[in-house]
Amino acid sequence: MSSELSINPGVELRNAELELHHFQVRLAVAAGLVLFVFLLLASRFFYLQVVKHGELYTLAEANRISIVPVVPNRGIIVDRNGVLLAHNYSAYTLEVRPDRIENLDSLIDELATVVEITARDRRRFRRLLEESKSIGSLPVRTRLSDEEIARFAAVRYRFPGVEINARLFRQYPQGEVFSHVVGHIGRINQREVEQIEAEGLTANYRGTDYMGKTGLEQNYERFLHGTTGVE
Repeated sequence: MSSELSINPGVELRNAELELHHFQVRLAVAAGLVLFVFLLLASRFFYLQVVKHGELYTLAEANRISIVPVVPNRGIIVDRNGVLLAHNYSAYTLEVRPDRIENLDSLIDELATVVEITARDRRRFRRLLEESKSIGSLPVRTRLSDEEIARFAAVRYRFPGVEINARLFRQYPQGEVFSHVVGHIGRINQREVEQIEAEGLTANYRGTDYMGKTGLEQNYERFLHGTTGVE
């Protein structure tokens, strides 16, 4: 007794054709997906390089270049005979950036171990802190000596947010003789900041801490202040 095994070659052929068809479909889907991603990247590239070029270029330049205001030297005042009534002299101040300091009292106590800071200096700093919230840095000590500058420079790494800046201070050679006429300058307060903004002079007062308060210093403020530059 014998048995015969029959093989139908048509079934195998149909299965091979079906698998080939499935492979081609998967290949077409993958190719379409790759093409879609490529077109998406190309469109994004075009958007950034062409459409947004101007804006992104400006941002890149802003990251590379910082515009810093250059405060003009305040004008001098003389009488008709050329006698000096008001002029400037340069001195160094120890200044603090309150926005970068967590505990101001602790910082000032530590600074006092390096540079002499009196109770009067502390009271003035607190008053300036309350009146000048829009000002970047505030002086803790003015008119530092060369020795004090050297002592602070040696330990500056311990005080982030504290810096020494050269400032111009006003001097009146004639003392009280012309004080009622010449007047004086003082630190810009919040009310004056609002007035400067209302008059559209904010850009010209960038970096400026003082302005005329009374007398000629106030009446001729526009001329004495000058025009702020940039670097």
